Amino acid sequence: MEKGEYDLCVIGAGSGGLSVAAAAVAFGAKVVLIEKDKMGGDCLNVGCVPSKAFIAASKKAYAYHDAENFGVIYQKPKIDFDKVQAHVAAVIAAIAPHDSVERFEGLGVKVIKGTASFLDKKTVVVNGENIKAKRFVIATGSRPAIPPITGLDKVDYLTNESIFELKTQPKHLIIIGGGPIGIELAQAYNRLGSKVSVIEKFSALAKDDAELTKIALDNIKSEGVEIFENTDIEKIEQKNNEIVVFTGNKKAIIGSHLLIAAGRAKNIERLNLEKAGVEFDGAGIKTNALLLSSNKKIFAIGDVIQRLQFTHVAGYQASLVVKKSVFGLSSKVNNDIIPWVTYCDPEIANVGLSEEQARARFGDGYRIARWKFAENDRAKAMRDKNGLVKLIIGKKGKILGCAIVGSNAGELISLFSFAIANNLKVSSLVKFIAPYPTYSEIAKRVGVESYKNQLSNPWLKRWVKLIRLLT
Repeated sequence: MEKGEYDLCVIGAGSGGLSVAAAAVAFGAKVVLIEKDKMGGDCLNVGCVPSKAFIAASKKAYAYHDAENFGVIYQKPKIDFDKVQAHVAAVIAAIAPHDSVERFEGLGVKVIKGTASFLDKKTVVVNGENIKAKRFVIATGSRPAIPPITGLDKVDYLTNESIFELKTQPKHLIIIGGGPIGIELAQAYNRLGSKVSVIEKFSALAKDDAELTKIALDNIKSEGVEIFENTDIEKIEQKNNEIVVFTGNKKAIIGSHLLIAAGRAKNIERLNLEKAGVEFDGAGIKTNALLLSSNKKIFAIGDVIQRLQFTHVAGYQASLVVKKSVFGLSSKVNNDIIPWVTYCDPEIANVGLSEEQARARFGDGYRIARWKFAENDRAKAMRDKNGLVKLIIGKKGKILGCAIVGSNAGELISLFSFAIANNLKVSSLVKFIAPYPTYSEIAKRVGVESYKNQLSNPWLKRWVKLIRLLT
């Protein structure tokens, strides 16, 4: 059976796919959306939403750990793990209607539940039906990658797809992987009362600026989380109700539960991409700057491609696809304007070029300005001094990048993200007025700090001297 041709066929109802479908149908396109599992994809069901809800619960549990410094007598909280998980489930349920089949069918999108596979360059098959479209968008996302560790296949382990369904709180959670997922959940479980050990083959949070991650990791370790970096795993065994991880240095780590958080694998196996003429490799579908695959009728966005893997990135990419597929307007992906956040405490946020990237691109044609949270009056009032802003600035004052570690870093980074997206110079940070006392003053102060080295400029000194003589 063959359906009538659609303007757009979207494969995958995660963040990116839903954004494309909703925007395209709003502008009059005939859209079909295919999803093999849950609407909302990884982010809603097993990723961003449940993890941030879980982290929020852990922050409540930890909120009064230093209360005595403020004159408040603190008692250790009692954790009801069932209610913590119920809170996570309730947050997912509250958001789910926005991503539901019913909502999208109400918008005018044809939604099909099933697994899509390409029959040829302009046809997919789902549930035995052939569906043709003028253009396709592959937004099938990713899943947890399972490392080839001896014995892992013989033990019970968790991933982000199953950990939020736990019925009992882990006594000792062992986490393999020191990336954002592993570190965020390590701190959260520790704050809720579990003993936590993290094993990382390389450096923890290796994709972030090492100067900033040290501040965050030192704090997390001080709370009681064990982090074993640059550590190989020889084998894993299950003995009765315990899991034993044998590391390369012969140390055996024994825990009650095991979480695998060692990267992501692209969901491409069942798409039959060869028949669609779509090139791919182990890193995902290959796309150009317009997000087009080797088949110029097929876009790919989100985790499934060889780019940054964040929900907001998929949304950004979706907007570019809609501009091209619906309006014929071409916009290239600009990764320099994309922010990202690791939601540990303190948070780590980034946007634009890192110091390493700036050095590779501009040589010595950049400078760095830093400002510590300890110099901010609001942070002092909150006894929250463990933070740093690091600003990367071009020769002509253009803001090239920013990295922040500290409370509310994920909120503060938006100001710098706006500045970079609009090609603003560091002078823009000096011009705006921040209310006192707020954390947002940090942005202004780092802008002022960037001019500090210019105070030694002999021409500036002569100019100031001249003004004084004339006034």
